[in-house]
Amino acid sequence: MKVILQEEVKKLGKKGDVIEVSEGYARNFLLPKKLAVEATATNLNSVSQQKASEARKQQRAIDEAKLMAAQLSKVEVTIAVKTGEGGKLFGAVTVKDIADAIEAQHKIELDKRKIELKDTIKAVGTYPVTIKVHPEITSRIQVHIIAG
Repeated sequence: MKVILQEEVKKLGKKGDVIEVSEGYARNFLLPKKLAVEATATNLNSVSQQKASEARKQQRAIDEAKLMAAQLSKVEVTIAVKTGEGGKLFGAVTVKDIADAIEAQHKIELDKRKIELKDTIKAVGTYPVTIKVHPEITSRIQVHIIAG
């Protein structure tokens, strides 16, 4: 019997998958627990429409992320920090400091978890910082650390 999964079922498939299962498994387990519906023409059509809608949403999100990445690639941020001997900082510049500086200087609100630093910034200078705009799209900005 062909069924369309309504939720992810372990070892069977993900939501929206059309699979072939035994009649007893479908009637006694999947259908009563609303984990699947019978694969009629109407149900198959609605699933294909939902998948097309989801694909359009994902494409729109990717397009918005590309636009945001293009804007971010032009951004440079300057952060003034207290320094000691030889340009060493008191403490370190964190991703939260960078996110706050981007919001203050450019009015772009970013989640600090999307900012990736290779090492902590502990000296005056210019550092490239990677920002994950989308799981597939990243952008690089320049962060200038100056003595203040």
